[in-house]
Amino acid sequence: MSELEKLIQVFCPNGVKFVHLWEVTIWDKKFNSVDRKKQLNIITYPYLLAADLFKLQQPDGNVFLLSTGEQTGWTSEELADGYLCNGEVVTIPWGKSRPVKEVIKYFNGKFVTADNRIATSADTKKLSNKYLYYWMLNNGEIIDRFYRGSGIKHPNMNDVLNMQIPLPPLLIQREIVRILDNFTELTAELTAELTAELTARKKQYEYYRNELFTFDKNKIKYMTLKQIAINRDSQRKPVAKGKREKGNYPYYGASGIVDYVKEYIFDGDYLLISEDGANLVARNTPIAFSISGKTWVNNHAHILEFENDAIRQYVEFYLNSIDLSIYISTAAQPKLTQDNLNKIPIPIPSNGVEDIVAILDKFDTLTTDISKGLPAEIEARKKQYEYYRDKLLTFKELKA
Repeated sequence: MSELEKLIQVFCPNGVKFVHLWEVTIWDKKFNSVDRKKQLNIITYPYLLAADLFKLQQPDGNVFLLSTGEQTGWTSEELADGYLCNGEVVTIPWGKSRPVKEVIKYFNGKFVTADNRIATSADTKKLSNKYLYYWMLNNGEIIDRFYRGSGIKHPNMNDVLNMQIPLPPLLIQREIVRILDNFTELTAELTAELTAELTARKKQYEYYRNELFTFDKNKIKYMTLKQIAINRDSQRKPVAKGKREKGNYPYYGASGIVDYVKEYIFDGDYLLISEDGANLVARNTPIAFSISGKTWVNNHAHILEFENDAIRQYVEFYLNSIDLSIYISTAAQPKLTQDNLNKIPIPIPSNGVEDIVAILDKFDTLTTDISKGLPAEIEARKKQYEYYRDKLLTFKELKA
C-alpha cells in the first residue's frame, strides 16, 4: 500500500467533501495598465503574458517563468504601479485561443501580468495552491467549455466558480502534489529526450529524402502528373457546413479531414493535393496526402488516381519535398490550379520507384505516424501522465 493510500484510509476512508471554487478560492485580474514597452529589460520582476511560459535566468541566479510574447520582459516595482502580484498563484488567460491545459500555469514569486486571471487559495491551511493548480489542469477540458465569445474567447467566471473541487485533508493534498511534481519532472525529461530524438530523425529523414530525389537530369526520365495519373477533380462536390449530413465518412479539404458525412463519392486509394490556402506557401502540414476507402472530397483539394500504390506514394513524397512556389499563384490567396499542377515534372527512375518508397516509408512512419514511431511514444507519455494525474485527483464524495 502506498503512502497516499495509507493516508486516505486513515483520514478519509468514506470519501472527501466537495466544495465550490467560490468557497475556497480568491480570484483577481489585477491587470497592469502601464505601457508594456516600458516594462522591458528592467531587471527586477517578471512580466507575464498568457502565452507559453518558459524559464529565464535572471542575472542574480533566480529563475522566473516568462511568456514568449514579444513584449514580455522584466519590470520594476515602480512601473508595476500598484499591480505587482506576490506569492503562490494559479493563472489562466482572460482571453485565449488554445486549450486551457496548454496555458494554465502555476507561479510563485513577484510578477506583473497583463492578461491572466489569478486564482489563489482563500485559506492555505485548507487548500494548497499547488493542489488547486493540478486539479484545474486536470479539469482543463471542462473549463474550456466555459469560454464564450467570437475570436479570442473569455471565461464565464460564474460557471468556473461553481465547479466543485474535492477537498481532502491538507497532508493528502501535499502528498498528491509531491507525487505529481515528481511525475511531471520525469515525464518532461522523457518527453525532452524523445523530442530530441525525433528532431534528429527528421533531419536524417530529410537528408536521405533529398539524396534519393537527386538525379542526373541527363539520365532521368521526367513525366507530368497528367501523364502518370488520372485527375478526378470533376467528381468533387463541395457542401456547405450547414448542409452536411453527419455520418461516418471523412470529408476532406485542402489539408485533411474537416468533417464526417453520411454519404461518399470516392471509394479507393487516391492522392490529394492542396488546391488553395495559406498552407501551400507555409507548408506547415503536407500539401500532398493519401486517402483510402469511402470518402468525400471538396473543391479545395485536387484528387489524383494512380496505377499502383508505389507510384502514388512516390509522387506524394516527391511533391512534399520540393519547392512548388513557381506553380502557385498568389493574386488573392495561394492557389495551385489544375493547369499548373499538370505542368509539374516528376522524375521517374528507370529501375522503378519501389526501393525509394520503401526507404522513405520507414522514415515517414518513424517521424510522423501518430500511431507508431516516436510521435506515438511522446503521445503515450503524455496520456500516461494525464491518466495517473486523473487517478490521483479523483475521490469518492463524502455523503452528508
